[in-house]
This record gives sequence, C-alpha cells and structure tokens, in this order.
Amino acid sequence: MATLNTGSDPSSDIHAKIRQFRELFADAPEIGKQALENSINTLKSQASDPPPPIGSAGRVGARLGKVSELTIIVPLAPGGAKRLRAFLRILGGNLSQGANLVGTLHTMRFVFFDNDTRLLFATAYDGDWDTYIDDFVAKIPDYLDIIDSAWDGWPGIRSPGAKDYLASHQITAEGWYVAYPDLTVAEILRNQRIAKAVDEFLDKIG
Repeated sequence: MATLNTGSDPSSDIHAKIRQFRELFADAPEIGKQALENSINTLKSQASDPPPPIGSAGRVGARLGKVSELTIIVPLAPGGAKRLRAFLRILGGNLSQGANLVGTLHTMRFVFFDNDTRLLFATAYDGDWDTYIDDFVAKIPDYLDIIDSAWDGWPGIRSPGAKDYLASHQITAEGWYVAYPDLTVAEILRNQRIAKAVDEFLDKIG
C-alpha cells in the first residue's frame, strides 16, 4: 500500500528558491548576473545543506550559538561627535579596559557618518540582550553615559527608559557570521590560558 507523503520535497524547495533568486537578477547589472551564474552550483550545494540559521538575541538582535549582535544607528546630539571623538582619542581608540570589565564583549566599534550627525555602534557579545544591557548598568554605567550622552535624546543608562531607547534605535542583522559561535569570551580566555600553559610545559620538557 502506498504511503502518503505530507512533507515537501527539499530539492524542489531549493530549485524554487534558486529560480526566484535568478528572477530578482533579471534587471541586475551584468557583473551581478555573471557572478550569479558563476556561483550557481555552489549556491545550490549550500542551500541543500545550510548551516544553522541565525536566531533571536531576545528583545532585539540576532544570535548564533552563544554569541549575539547589537547594531545601533543613532542621531548625534549637537556637539556629541566632538565629545565622543575626544573620549575615544583619550583611550587611543581602544576600549578594552571598559569592555573587559563587562566580561562578555567580543567586539565593539563606533563609526561616525553623515558629516558627524549619525553614529553606527555595533557589538558582539555573549548571551541574551537584556542580560547584556544589565551588565553595562552594573559594571560600567558612567563610561556608557559618557559615550551615549553624545546620542540625541539619551535618557541615561540608569533611566527606566534606557532599554526602550536602545531597542528603538537597534536594527537586527539580516545576515551574520561568527567564526566560533559556541565559545563565550570566558571560554576563549580559558582556552588561551590552557594553550599558554601547555606551550610553557612543552618548552620545559623539550
């Protein structure tokens, strides 16, 4: 007796997606069309065995494994760019001391644009969105207020409205890559310590 197949054919889904993707390139520049044709077999292969999709970091933002992303585009207050640039220059542009106090930050960057009227602030961190923001409140609130007071309308990190402000300016990434999504900052540092200890031991016995 024949069995009823209630699921869709994965290969048909892949072909349909590729066909729709090709249709989107009908009016693309020639260089894009050629690049698509050059890559079509690779795209089919990747689509048939895709990596785990990005998930949610909680209230807002994307997550892969244990690592989440935060991307904010915010208008700057009058004089905000000058103040924030001066702060970053005092630190040589390197925010490692404050970031290390938080303990869950992988990366953090500031990019001024539109003639210093807007700022891109982007980080990668461990865990959930709410916990990450709470860590800033608990560990480096004044550093954060020095930075974010450059933002138009910033209420202060201790304000009940701080999270709403951040979420309203955050944009969730559509695509994202993490080399080691299952390693937290703490685990990476631990692995570095272990590797250093092993190297020192091998040097001694070598």
